[in-house]
Parts: sequence; structure tokens; C-alpha cells
Amino acid sequence: MSQSEPQVVALESGNLEAWDEYVRAHSAGSFFHLSGWKQVLEEAFGHKAHFICVVNDGVIEGLLPLFHMNSLLFGSSLSSSPFCVYGGILASSESAENLLREAACELAGELKVDALEFRNTEPKAADWKTKDLYYTFRKAIAPDVDANMKAIPNKQRAMVRKGIKAGLHSEETGDSSRLYRVYSESVRNLGTPVFTSRYFQILQKVFGDACRILMITQEDKDVAGVLSFYFKGEVLPYYGGSIAAARFIKGCNDFMYWELMRRSCQEGLTSFDFGRSKKGTGPFSFKKNWGFEPTPLYYQYFLVEAEQMPDVNPLNPKYKLMVDTWKKLPLPVANLIGPFLAKSLG
Repeated sequence: MSQSEPQVVALESGNLEAWDEYVRAHSAGSFFHLSGWKQVLEEAFGHKAHFICVVNDGVIEGLLPLFHMNSLLFGSSLSSSPFCVYGGILASSESAENLLREAACELAGELKVDALEFRNTEPKAADWKTKDLYYTFRKAIAPDVDANMKAIPNKQRAMVRKGIKAGLHSEETGDSSRLYRVYSESVRNLGTPVFTSRYFQILQKVFGDACRILMITQEDKDVAGVLSFYFKGEVLPYYGGSIAAARFIKGCNDFMYWELMRRSCQEGLTSFDFGRSKKGTGPFSFKKNWGFEPTPLYYQYFLVEAEQMPDVNPLNPKYKLMVDTWKKLPLPVANLIGPFLAKSLG
């Protein structure tokens, strides 16, 4: 009997469990490879998903989540994956990886996108353009709470203690509207459009207990908050922010991340992923000051219609006027028109 040939096929609804089992079993599988993102990004933003996998005799040998984003303002792209810090191909063999890469390039050509983007944690395609901008920060969580506190460098540990003295408290909540009020103000102050509030609700609906919200309060008022993802014994604080008044509360952000780390330690989690930051920015320095070492991310691009890598981010001088103007918008106005722009800024 002849052995069947591996085939690249589209993910079907009946194979979601097998897809996620492969992600969990693969050493490079991340929260952002999970099949739930298909529902999240299609439902929240209308981005067409193209989830493909290599199957041989009914067994998955590799997979690749892809989304097509098409915007009059920001161009057309095929990405793995927008709104996610990690992505790209997971495969059990080089041949499966090559099949998926070829299929993605073919699809990108059919869609006539500007570029195909893989958000890799390590370099994959030597002949693709690679962006040197993003770094991630990960560190083990010690099994003892005091050991984690002592591992924070002196200056930042002092800031955590100032937050404690300022009467800050942490509490988990299932009410995403509390976080959205804080987060929308935070990103407006940075000059960035905010996405629809439904996005947080859909994340909670799809991922359940793997998506949780921690709020920071002072005198029963929300001053900061963070939505985190939980996967493979790791916590990843993902959408965090604080209100403008929190700038006058010493140690507010430090206290928030400490409380998340403390709670994670008590739950028995073993790793803290501080997430992605652009080199040379305040968040990059903040994470280094916490004792986390930066690791480069390899966002790689196969150019189709474009002649250079896309550069849609607030550091691009092209968007300086927009950023400066956005900071001055009344919050209700920013929250009203922001989602129309933010859905294409993943």
C-alpha cells in the first residue's frame, strides 16, 4: 500500500480540538496559535481568517493561522497574526514547514496584499525581510512569593512598596467595562486609537478562564488594570493601562504587575511573559528595570505588492501629527471614532 502524501488543507470546525492539541504539544506553540483567535478576530474586527494545516493520514503535522486585513488607510496584509505578539508556522518537520510557507505565499499573491507577515520568535526564512524593532521579556516565577519580591531590582522594588503604602489594592473581576474605561483613557493619552469594547468581551467569551482581568483600586476607585492570558503555566499581561491621575500615585504600575506576579506565584504558575515592547521606548526600559532581559522577535515579511516592509506604528514620523492630535481628543470622541481605525492597527 502506498503511503499518502501530506496535504495542505483549511481548518474545519470539526478539527478545532486537534488543532489546539497540536499547539499545546508543540514546543513553540503559543497562546496566539490557538484556534479561538479565528472567532475572536473575525467577530470583533471582521478580519477574514485563513487557518491552514498540513495533514497526513488524518494527523496534523503543521499549522499556520493567517488573517487578511484590508484598510484604505493602512494597506492590505496577510498576517500571522494581527493583534498577537507571536505567530508564524508550527511544524513537525522541515517539509511540512515548507508546504505551509509556500501555501501562504501563494495565498498572499492571490489576495494581492502588500506583504505577508510572520511574527516569529526566531528567524525562519533567510530570504525574507526582517524587522528589527520588537523584543519580548520572559522570566521564571519562583515558587516563593518573597523570592520573587527580592528578585526585583532595588529601585523597582521600592516603587512596589510605595504603591502598597499608597493604599492600592488588587481584585479580579469579570467586568471588562471597568478595564475598558481605564484602558481607553490610557491609550488616548498615548495618542493611539482604542478598539471596540466588544473585543474584551469576545476574548472573555472565547478563552474563558485563560483570559482574566485584574483591577487596581485606590479608595474603591479604579486607577489601573490589566487583561492577562494564561497558557502552559505562564501568565502574559497583555492589555494594561492606567488613568491619567495614576501618574500622581507613586508605584501604581509597579504595584499592578507585582500583584499579578504574586497571585500567579500563589497559583503555581512558573513563567511571567512581560510581553512585547519596541526597543528604545519607555515600556522597554521599564521591563529591563524589573530585571527582565530582552529577547528579539523576528517579524519577517514576504513582499507581494509593496516594495518595503510595512511600518504602521506610532514611532513612524509619518504618523506624528495623528498621534499628537489624538492625545488632545476628548475621551468620548476618541472612544467613538477610535474603533474604526484600531481594527486595522493590529
